[in-house]
Amino acid sequence: MPNAYIIDACRTPRGIGKPGRGALAHLHPQHLASTVLRALSERNDLVTGDIDDVIWGTSSQVGEQSGNIGRMSVLDAGYDVRVSGVTLDRFCGSGITANAFAAAMIAAGHEHLVIAGGTEMMSSPKEGLLPLGAGNTHLGELYPQPHQGVCADAIATLEGIDREALDEFAAESQRRAAVAIEEGRFAGSLVPVHNRDGSLALDREQYPRPGTTAKSLAALPVSFEAVADYRDGAAPTHRELINRRYPDLAIEHVHHAGNSSGVVDGAAAVLYASKGYAKAHGLTPRARVVATANMGDDPTLMLNAPGPSARKVLDRAGMTIDDIDLFEINEAFAVVSEKFIRDLDLDRDKVNVNGGAIALGHPIAATGAILIGTILDELERRDQQVGLVTMCAAGGMAPAIIIERI
Repeated sequence: MPNAYIIDACRTPRGIGKPGRGALAHLHPQHLASTVLRALSERNDLVTGDIDDVIWGTSSQVGEQSGNIGRMSVLDAGYDVRVSGVTLDRFCGSGITANAFAAAMIAAGHEHLVIAGGTEMMSSPKEGLLPLGAGNTHLGELYPQPHQGVCADAIATLEGIDREALDEFAAESQRRAAVAIEEGRFAGSLVPVHNRDGSLALDREQYPRPGTTAKSLAALPVSFEAVADYRDGAAPTHRELINRRYPDLAIEHVHHAGNSSGVVDGAAAVLYASKGYAKAHGLTPRARVVATANMGDDPTLMLNAPGPSARKVLDRAGMTIDDIDLFEINEAFAVVSEKFIRDLDLDRDKVNVNGGAIALGHPIAATGAILIGTILDELERRDQQVGLVTMCAAGGMAPAIIIERI
């Protein structure tokens, strides 16, 4: 089967996802998406009319993020009007899935030049966004789906992973991110965001808290104990939803704002081409997609699919853990990454080497595309070859992708 080649990847900085505090919060989500789309075109001197499709992830498709943001962002970027766009939703996994779809279309020979990416404005209002598997519905009876933070605490309890280990992981994420920023490791992919009037909105990561320590994190109050017991009318609490499937589980609450992913705004995009198109138009491939996979797991615990998904994509690629030089596992909550490392018995010096979402933030549907660009940049910096990216997604899912440098 033909290879799908990665030509380039770029992303915006991540702005704090709070109105009044975030440097990007006043902008339309299409503007963030068009920023990275325009950057890919300019950096690679693209003939935009040649682009077969733009495949875009956005999870909360309500309000300004509704209405097929993929196509609308193509228009906002000034691309040829013949360029189509589609928007998909696999919750947090949307960015990886958009990339997997793009790679598959090229590998199948159906298309030759495709852009994949995602946008999430977490600062945007979410009125009209439905809860997952609400407890008073038929689906909720079959598969209770609680708040993700409560799920994270439940997993930590079941796995015997204590708060001290999670705070140490979170502090290390902050330390690694601070080093990466200081050394300019993100500079090759980072593109500034400008306001409509041309003034600068943001050109650096806004979320990190350098100097964070495990000791300072230990002083923070837990975030999800009150959430677990909140009752909305006759609906069951999130703790009751967990206990429907795990009746004897007494959840120990260990997650808080400092060891959970940051709420941010951002966008990212990856440019794919076939071998023939790249050669004919002078585009230099940086990497190829080796394999992709998707995996489902228990929707009540929700966050445990990355390990099985990683094993599945390794098997599909005919590889083992030892063949992977670098891993990116999204730090939705510290327990997700900590469990992933323990279950796969990974070398911690190969995982999230530049920090992760705990330090840098997690703009839901954009994060997968961000991590693909991040791992490619770092493989190049270290002169290494193979990287694996995966992340948990709501509903108990995880996509995964393996890329190899050319």
